[in-house]
Amino acid sequence: MLKIRNLCAFYGPVRALNGVDIDVESGRMTCLIGSNGAGKSTLFNAISGMIHHTGSVMFGGEEIGHRNSRQIARMGIVQVPEGRHVFPGLTVEENLETGTVAWHGYFGRQPFAKELEMVYELFPRLRERRKQLAWSLSGGEQQMLAIGRGLMARPKLLMLDEPSMGLAPVLVTEMFEKIVEINRLGLTVFLNEQNARLAMLISDNTYVIEQGRIKMHGPSAELRKDPRIAEAYLGKAGGGKG
Repeated sequence: MLKIRNLCAFYGPVRALNGVDIDVESGRMTCLIGSNGAGKSTLFNAISGMIHHTGSVMFGGEEIGHRNSRQIARMGIVQVPEGRHVFPGLTVEENLETGTVAWHGYFGRQPFAKELEMVYELFPRLRERRKQLAWSLSGGEQQMLAIGRGLMARPKLLMLDEPSMGLAPVLVTEMFEKIVEINRLGLTVFLNEQNARLAMLISDNTYVIEQGRIKMHGPSAELRKDPRIAEAYLGKAGGGKG
């Protein structure tokens, strides 16, 4: 579905990504792990068309590297950003409606009740709080809202950037269960996650990025057994890193 070849990106004179090659298979879950500053979010932003890059980004057999972020979203690549970034002054339901802009337009008349019901079935707490302002939600509820907003965009590829960041351990487990459920619905998921152990447990394939380069990749079940991965990212007690 998504094929990246020789992707490079810069922040001023600093090369943030250096010759990245990645394949995200349709219907599967791929995770990206690495330490802070390794280039994980930069890669997501490059795929989404939010930063300039060189190299090739193919989606569904079509080169999209020259397209802007709005065009890419309309094609079906939807990124849920790190830090949630919900609209605090809008209600839960209004936030969800903003997710339809890519296909619905700013003043569209097409119904989106089907998408809304799907999100509420996945996250019942959002239905309970649909009239609340987003700023009044807990961190976990805001993350549910951010993911729900992404699902409202009718994605073909859902990119989740650090979905467990700032969440209590019990909420992290619940969030990962929801991500698995989303993938089982048939949606392709590309996951950038600081909790490497959990990310590798739920994903099909894993890429390890260090200093803007892909250092290792393969089936998650196999990489979990690699002593280099265990030492660098999994830790003795199973904690994530980066």
